[in-house]
Amino acid sequence: MWKDHGELFIRSKKNPILTVNDWPYKAHSVFNPAATIVDGTTLLMVRVEDHRGFSHLTVAKSKNGIDGWEIDSEPTFTPDPVNYPEEIYGIEDPRITYIDEMGKWAVTYTAFSDSGPLTALAFTEDFRNFDRVGATLPPENKDAAIFPVKFNDRWAMLHRPVSQSAKANIWISFSPDMKYWGDHEVLLYAREGGWWDARKIGLSPQPLRTSDGWLIMYHGVRQTTSKASYRLGLALLDLEDPRKVLHRSEGWVFGPREMYERTGDVNDVVFPCGWVLVDDEIRIYYGSADMSVSMASAKLRDVLDYSHGCPETQCPEEFCNWFEENSGLSNDPKKGNIKLK
Repeated sequence: MWKDHGELFIRSKKNPILTVNDWPYKAHSVFNPAATIVDGTTLLMVRVEDHRGFSHLTVAKSKNGIDGWEIDSEPTFTPDPVNYPEEIYGIEDPRITYIDEMGKWAVTYTAFSDSGPLTALAFTEDFRNFDRVGATLPPENKDAAIFPVKFNDRWAMLHRPVSQSAKANIWISFSPDMKYWGDHEVLLYAREGGWWDARKIGLSPQPLRTSDGWLIMYHGVRQTTSKASYRLGLALLDLEDPRKVLHRSEGWVFGPREMYERTGDVNDVVFPCGWVLVDDEIRIYYGSADMSVSMASAKLRDVLDYSHGCPETQCPEEFCNWFEENSGLSNDPKKGNIKLK
């Protein structure tokens, strides 16, 4: 039986925690940050959009992850269209994963090419120097992040192919070397109809390993006649086989509510590209209406308890049963034998 839990994450009272007014150089907007912990310090790689409309990434650091930010005086990671032509229109929306086996951070990001957006990858040991792998999957594709460990001696990556005519689902792919990816399959399906995550979903922060499974936060896009709203849901994946979805939330757990989330370059958007675990608290760092950076938090145990209470199927039981029972031939004599869609 469905029970509405409302929102799980509590906004920082200092939101938005970063705006373009904090930036040491001229820019139009700052948003959609990746996040990690480096030597006890919260590090964000913030998407910065210039006055051409092109984006680059800049590092901001804070000892408490809330204020006192130290921002690089110039762009940290910039497009390199001469050597990587897929970056001609900028680089966007990073996710950071620390790869213990390599002693490096993997930074996945969206490169905006002349053929559309695609997923790309670079490595760094210090967030000063970056070793690009380049494009990992062809356009159109976004919202990629890599798991920090191998599964059966292969790396795994989540991503979201884009389609103008079909649903946008979250996929999982595998690679022996993080350069060549294969065995692609859908992991999470966008729902249908009036659901908050109907037709279009995508990964938000990087996968978070917990004792109960891989915690996944994803965004769902609900299109109405006047606008699109970006909200956030959760899924829990099996620790040994991330292709297995253990639980998936029915309702959203966080969505645009405050004015700084509802009004901006893109209205009604909360878009986290990073989260960190500080003691027993999950902190999500998110773009607010494509204009600023905000933070919200929740207790890890509360999030996991909520996830365990979510369905083990990707849609409510009554709907799944109906679909399974009615996915064959219609028996309506007026329509004849036609397949339901």
